[in-house]
Amino acid sequence: MSPMSSVVCILGGFLLLVKGADWFVSGASGLAHRLGIPPLVIGLTIVAFGTSAPELAVSVTAALRGANEIAVGNVIGSNLFNLLVVAGASAVLCPLVADRTLLRRDLPCSIFAALLLTGMLLDNSITRLEAIILLVLFGCMLTWQLCSAKSSPETGAEEHRSGWVLAAVIVVGIGCIVAGGEFAVRGATGLARAFGWSESLIGLTIVAVGTSLPELVTSIVAARRGENEIAMGNVVGSNLFNLLCILGLSAVLNPIVVAPTAIIDAALLTIVSVLFWLAARHGTLSRSMGFAMVVLYVAYTGYLIVR
Repeated sequence: MSPMSSVVCILGGFLLLVKGADWFVSGASGLAHRLGIPPLVIGLTIVAFGTSAPELAVSVTAALRGANEIAVGNVIGSNLFNLLVVAGASAVLCPLVADRTLLRRDLPCSIFAALLLTGMLLDNSITRLEAIILLVLFGCMLTWQLCSAKSSPETGAEEHRSGWVLAAVIVVGIGCIVAGGEFAVRGATGLARAFGWSESLIGLTIVAVGTSLPELVTSIVAARRGENEIAMGNVVGSNLFNLLCILGLSAVLNPIVVAPTAIIDAALLTIVSVLFWLAARHGTLSRSMGFAMVVLYVAYTGYLIVR
């Protein structure tokens, strides 16, 4: 792919991502109100899983092709991007209020998942047995969230659109998001390889950022609409989906072997997850805190380039 074609792919991907995210958040929040499901649960499940579709496609494909560093780097890099840039940029535009359920249940689960991954990578691999453990934990977590939704009161404004219309809006939004993520990643990867970057660097930066663009656009749109639960739930839900489901499926299909540097990246993800939880415990992610998070990610990217 020529540099010009790569740029066209990236720009086309961005356009699809923006429009798809707008439709998806609109449909998902409307469906939450109509079905009486709390918006936080919608953000943690439907929105989070839909926007993680690019990560799923990239990591599974990479694992099947033996590109293990891209498979793992994509997940770790995407999660760091979600915590620092997606949540940070959303907070810069509109300070985010952290839900109590998110603080007490989902963020601790995300920290545990990152810590578990760090432990699994101590032998520089993820075996099929370890992958099955990740998938079982994902199933337990999803069941827990859905059961909690039944006892949670409905919140939010009344929704006048029909269920079929909302479903169509969500499906079209997901389609645009997945297609946009694919175009953006393909173009960005083409540009990165033209500079001779390593697979690990591509996975942790270009591919991770590219596949996280749906989360970025979706959370920003949700924050500007005042859907704080979806904005925050999307970040945490996507991270859990990436760590437990995507890595689990990837390693079940083909056990993953990585370089020792992956342990450092996983440990850093654990530390950032803890810091994010501590920051969110104050109840609100302020604009200044969001800006500091984005700056921290820029510093991390610089570290990756020079290491």
